[in-house]
Amino acid sequence: MTTQKLILIILAVIILTAGATIAIIRFTTGEDTWLCQNDQWIKHGNPSSPMPTSPCGFDAYQPSENSNLNQTLPASENPNVKADFPKPNDELASPAQITGSARYWYFEASFPVKLLDENGKEIAAVPAQAQGDWMTDQFVPFKADLEFIVDKDQNGTLILMNDNPSGLPENEQKIEIPVKLKATETLVVKVFFGNEKKNPGAMDCSLVYPVERKIAKTQTIALASLNELIKGPTEEEKNQGYYSNINTWTTVNKVTIKDSAAYADFANSLEDQVGGSCRVAAIASQIRETLKQFPTVKNVVISINGRTEDILQP
Repeated sequence: MTTQKLILIILAVIILTAGATIAIIRFTTGEDTWLCQNDQWIKHGNPSSPMPTSPCGFDAYQPSENSNLNQTLPASENPNVKADFPKPNDELASPAQITGSARYWYFEASFPVKLLDENGKEIAAVPAQAQGDWMTDQFVPFKADLEFIVDKDQNGTLILMNDNPSGLPENEQKIEIPVKLKATETLVVKVFFGNEKKNPGAMDCSLVYPVERKIAKTQTIALASLNELIKGPTEEEKNQGYYSNINTWTTVNKVTIKDSAAYADFANSLEDQVGGSCRVAAIASQIRETLKQFPTVKNVVISINGRTEDILQP
């Protein structure tokens, strides 16, 4: 065998070996396959198999029988949600904690809950929060805290709705639970807002004016008043010139009253996107005056996650 033939044979063996190695790597690493990206099957390389027919991404957590569930069902007939409380025709008094478990109903760990009065008017709407990992095909417990006001005992309807990020009607599910609403004991509190008609141009940034709110009777009246303050003025009040400088996404951590002083602690959201000395003064004034309506409060200390220094800076 000549040297030239030997070299050609060696080159051929090397080429065949390299080709086989590449083929093995591509096969074992799954380079030629279908990948799930942004809830869609994407071709990667040149897969020999057709595109999978099964869903991927978020849709993989939707049951195949969804198309048969896009309707309102009694609580006992939907296979994807179980209400522990209330059961049909249970009494519901404010405040109430709704509990149960669900699968395929969550998105970002929550789904909507609504309460209707005897006339079908919505009187409460809150998210139910998953109490565990929601991205599973197993039932995950949920809780929802409802507060509502009705002036007499009456029938009502609790509605649990799946969170439907697709917006497609065929993916909508909900159950309706008939309940017996108990009349709510109420009391009236004041919340304080700025008013562009009474204080044009906010010449005095700290000037705020009271409006009344009817709330459910509670032992934590100071906290309830601040929560009403955060909601801001109603549309009717806005037409009368009222406005609020407090972010509507603000949350109150706690309120403590001790030795004639109210200590109000807020989340960081109180000072989100807050700038300017006038707005800072107005926020502090709204909180102070709302708390000082109570005879036991003479002074107010505002904090953010326990901090009293360097907060609400202009």
